[in-house]
Amino acid sequence: MTIGGLAAAVVLGAAVGVLGRLIVPGRESMPIWLTIAVGIVAAFAGTGLAHLFGVTSGGWSLWETIFQIALAAVGVFLVALCWPKRIVHAPRPPGSSPPGSRPPGSRPPRSS
Repeated sequence: MTIGGLAAAVVLGAAVGVLGRLIVPGRESMPIWLTIAVGIVAAFAGTGLAHLFGVTSGGWSLWETIFQIALAAVGVFLVALCWPKRIVHAPRPPGSSPPGSRPPGSRPPRSS
């Protein structure tokens, strides 16, 4: 594989990752760089799978693209399951203190 072919695979892999993320239902908490990385891996794996089944024609292949997008969707789904979820806190009213905090100037409770 040439440098140009590798660069094209990385760019197309990023696009495949984004398409895979769009297919997976729900909102993922994983960052976009991880989605792109999963897409790049899925693009290479989909190409290998297409070669394994002998459905490539040397140029663009519909089956190869389908394999790549399907593997990206599965990869994004599996990585999203393992990735920690973002915790979104409800906004507090102005002037309120966070839970567990003490008012200014108060002393902590004495331990006996």
